[in-house]
Amino acid sequence: MSVIEQNIIKAGFILPQIPAVAGLYSPAISSGNLVFTSGQLPLKDGKLIEPGGKGKVNEVRKDEAFHASRVALLNALAAIKSVTGSLDNIEKIVKLTLYVSSETFFSSQHLVANGASSLLHEIFGDRGAHTRSAVGVTELPLGASLELELIVQYKPQS
Repeated sequence: MSVIEQNIIKAGFILPQIPAVAGLYSPAISSGNLVFTSGQLPLKDGKLIEPGGKGKVNEVRKDEAFHASRVALLNALAAIKSVTGSLDNIEKIVKLTLYVSSETFFSSQHLVANGASSLLHEIFGDRGAHTRSAVGVTELPLGASLELELIVQYKPQS
């Protein structure tokens, strides 16, 4: 088991199997020494998690969505592992983008994104520092509360 996967367990999580694709796309692809993920939803065992994974986010539901962002992040890391072979090959988290299905006048998308960001710092240490965008949107696939994309730099294996 990789050091990063051990850190995930220490943080109270398990790296899931890569989620099944729901269309004509790849969960993650590499270009040079970067890996880009497709948007990842807060799915567990093929279903949106509850609480927090379905519906629009508002001030009352932002803590649930904070947790859901961590679940989506773990799905993104599983997709990245399918390309890199090991999460230990990640040299740097480059960018996290989080789309939050938001109720009108909800403007705390950045607080929802803190769930994923703080977990990246916890499991990757200094390599987990990243740029970020947190964007409010009207609707997301499957009625999800959020969708997360990740870009990482990795060391290709020889």
